[in-house]
Amino acid sequence: MITPWNVSDDLDYKKTMEQFGVNPISEIVKTLKEPHNFMKRGIVFGHRDFQKIADAMNNGKDFTVVSGMMPSGKMHFGHKMVVDQLLYYQKYGADIYIPIADLEAYWARGMDFETTKKLAIEEYITNYIALGLDPEKIHVYLQSKNETVKDLAMRLSKRVNFTEMKGIYGFSGETNIGHVFAPVVQVADILHPQLEKKVPVVVPVGIDQDPHIRLTRDIAGRYKDFKFIAPSSTYHRFITGLLGGKMSSSKPETAIYLSDEPTKSFKKKVMSCKTGGRETLEEQKKLGGVPEECVVYELYTYHLIEDDKELKKLYEQCKSGELTCGTCKKECYQKLVEFMTDLKEKREQAKEVAAKLL
Repeated sequence: MITPWNVSDDLDYKKTMEQFGVNPISEIVKTLKEPHNFMKRGIVFGHRDFQKIADAMNNGKDFTVVSGMMPSGKMHFGHKMVVDQLLYYQKYGADIYIPIADLEAYWARGMDFETTKKLAIEEYITNYIALGLDPEKIHVYLQSKNETVKDLAMRLSKRVNFTEMKGIYGFSGETNIGHVFAPVVQVADILHPQLEKKVPVVVPVGIDQDPHIRLTRDIAGRYKDFKFIAPSSTYHRFITGLLGGKMSSSKPETAIYLSDEPTKSFKKKVMSCKTGGRETLEEQKKLGGVPEECVVYELYTYHLIEDDKELKKLYEQCKSGELTCGTCKKECYQKLVEFMTDLKEKREQAKEVAAKLL
């Protein structure tokens, strides 16, 4: 069972889309004037009701983005994917809300509020600003401190019962009541911006978060008095860890953290990552590589190469055997070092600003 707290490394996206009733986004992407690279490259692959957002973007109308975080460790390149999408929507003038799920962290993971707040400020919000989010145009808050969200969650909870929550999330008699209530707080996170302004809302997430989206859309339809607009959503692929599987904060050997330093150990980690190369150099030159199975090529596709023509050239050089894995990894390492060196400087400038947001 796929839930926000449990998803396997070998996720079948097509099967999961069919199971959850998520639609492919490819046709809507064609209608956008300037689609994000994630959309053009199939990294953002599915949606619910995104046409409303596309229409707002194409016609200069107001819309809101909600993207929560539950800090549990250092921020890595998988987390950066969300920020990249927020930056894209920021260019269109979106109103951006960033709830910090400290209540969920407390109920579901046993994290104390002080640790969650410290991680959120020092690791996440600092990086969000360093990556380019305008601190004056985002709404960042702790769930535990937002009375509007908590009040709305209590009101919305009246229309949800345990049988429904069990069916969506797989809760059992062993699940603490706080954990059961946590998704309703997330529903309030997503819907509460509409208490001030009735405009479409989009939530960019991984497919593991779709249970929250389904619950939110269902609850929005039950409260006619509020006249909520059912939220839209987009779904992006998980970035592969350096050794295969999902990149994870709790598994340092799989992750590239935004705070990584260009040390020997970091270089070794990058140079040892899983590739789509052949067993021998001779086979590589004769048969070509398999970029579709290569973590390095995925890093280029997701984060390190903006230009589609440059990415296509790299792909063709790999497939033809012209480009060897050793050379490709060295170039990837250099791009990562350049990115992180620049980000480190920006992060120093962002620290003080981040601390003032909460």
